[in-house]
Amino acid sequence: MPVDITILVGTMTGTAEMVAQEAQQALEAAGHQASIAMMDNLDASVFQGGGIFLICTSTYGSGDVPDNAQALFNSLESEKPDLSNVIYGLIALGDTTYKDTYCEGGKRFDRILTHLGAKRAGEMLMHDASSGTLPEELAAQWVVPWVEQHVVTIAQAQDRLSSEMA
Repeated sequence: MPVDITILVGTMTGTAEMVAQEAQQALEAAGHQASIAMMDNLDASVFQGGGIFLICTSTYGSGDVPDNAQALFNSLESEKPDLSNVIYGLIALGDTTYKDTYCEGGKRFDRILTHLGAKRAGEMLMHDASSGTLPEELAAQWVVPWVEQHVVTIAQAQDRLSSEMA
């Protein structure tokens, strides 16, 4: 079952954007549709209508979301939209050198999205910049199995529920 995924990118240095581009290419090669949207100037309305999202974000400063993701994150906190029709996954970038804030940008998105009713598909992918592995290569290997093992299952369950309620 091919799915349509929107990849939302929060980045300071461009690494998360490179990761998103590799994930997009891997998804499309597997027959899925994937579009990338930088979080710049986005707000909670990006989730209006629901859908499947992959949040790809780095961590900045003392465990903050990147500057270009601040408006979206703040909008989610202040508007508190019902995201029960949203399925999401997370690729969080961090560095274990900063133990207390490792991948905290992604973890913060995870907490707010879950709090607002969105359903996380599978476990979040956390990449450690100190590991010596390239985050874009890891993401390209992770994303298709993530979709096929988790997202498709949730999407099919939601379709069944919608059909039963109609």
